[in-house]
Amino acid sequence: MNLIQKIRNWIQNSLLSVKTLNFILSPFRWIGNLVRPRERFRRTKTYAALMQMPPLKRRMIVMLFSVFVLLGLIVGFNQLKTFMFNRFMAGMGVQPATVTTIVVEKQEWQPKMTSVGNVRAFRGVDLSTEVGGLVARVPIKSGMDVNEGDLLIKLNDSADVAQLNSLKAMADLAKVINERDKAQLAIQAISKNVYDTSMADMKAKRAQVDQQTALVAKKNLKAPFSGRVGIVTINPGQYVNPGDKLLTLQTIDPIYVDFTLPQSSAGIIQAGQTIELQTDAFKDLVFLGKITAVSPKVELNTRNIQIEAQISNPEKKLLPGMFANVNINLGDRVELLTLPQTAVTYNPYGSTVFIAKKTDRLDKKGIPVMEAQQVFVTPGLTRGDQVAIVKGLEPGMTVITSGQLKLKNGTPLIINNSVLPANLPNPKPQEQ
Repeated sequence: MNLIQKIRNWIQNSLLSVKTLNFILSPFRWIGNLVRPRERFRRTKTYAALMQMPPLKRRMIVMLFSVFVLLGLIVGFNQLKTFMFNRFMAGMGVQPATVTTIVVEKQEWQPKMTSVGNVRAFRGVDLSTEVGGLVARVPIKSGMDVNEGDLLIKLNDSADVAQLNSLKAMADLAKVINERDKAQLAIQAISKNVYDTSMADMKAKRAQVDQQTALVAKKNLKAPFSGRVGIVTINPGQYVNPGDKLLTLQTIDPIYVDFTLPQSSAGIIQAGQTIELQTDAFKDLVFLGKITAVSPKVELNTRNIQIEAQISNPEKKLLPGMFANVNINLGDRVELLTLPQTAVTYNPYGSTVFIAKKTDRLDKKGIPVMEAQQVFVTPGLTRGDQVAIVKGLEPGMTVITSGQLKLKNGTPLIINNSVLPANLPNPKPQEQ
């Protein structure tokens, strides 16, 4: 508080003293005495005309004139301030921007299309029985590989086998009677009607044997094809009903993958093309396969074409139901100009990039000054962090990869490539 009081006293006694004010106003007083505008104005016709007017009218005119003079001074001050500000900014020039750059080069590309698909078994079925009964034996285990025709589940068939043996005995008897009647018919000991009756009875008995044999076979659930058994939850002594799901059987080598592509790809996709498949379960493995079939119709709701591909799966790592990323190769490898995707600015009126261009001006170190120049480009395929440039650039150009938002044509550049944006064809997420 003492310091503030001393400063205030110094301002009042020094800067605002009568002596200081007289010193500041003395030049203006000298100019006023020299020019004497008041005496000159009194000798003009305007002053004479004002003095002849009524006092009220004279005051109004003086007031309006003062207002206009004040407004003019305000407008003039603002114009002067704007002029001085523009002159100051023009003297400063455009501030340089710090950016990162990369030299455009051609890289080898494999033209491809990407999609997502679902892995499906080569053959797969949920097995059940046509008849019910008690489970007598389960000779398989969960996850076991079986061959076509192997017994999976056996139901209790003792009563059915006994009935089959009875029917076989009756069929044998009918055969003997028919053969005897045939011999008697040859010597005309019996009529043809008796022989026909015994023949029909023999065939009926054989049909009953075949029917009972089929019933006994239904009590034995066998593998319809070779594959791997799923989780077995059936135990001996358990009663099963007809149609109950007992276990699953899947053939997973080879294996199918189903995916879709937009209808615009109908002209370039065909059976026999190679594909690459990856799953998140085996991130470092690439499974190769070929397209086996292309659907002959386009889905009305999605306008997509369904495609089936076959993958070799000898180690049986791919399982039905897995989610997979599919890459479809579309021909031979080509060389394309490649940039990081961060270098391209996508706009409704076209895609652009900024290039770093040398100028004739030199900086303090004698190095040519680099300026930004905006160029329209035509981007093509993308892969990972990269994008291919079809048109607009030439090999060897220096392209700005980050910091474009603060640029315009002619902006001076400070290039700092200590930290560059990602530019990997197959980026992988970093594990925490």
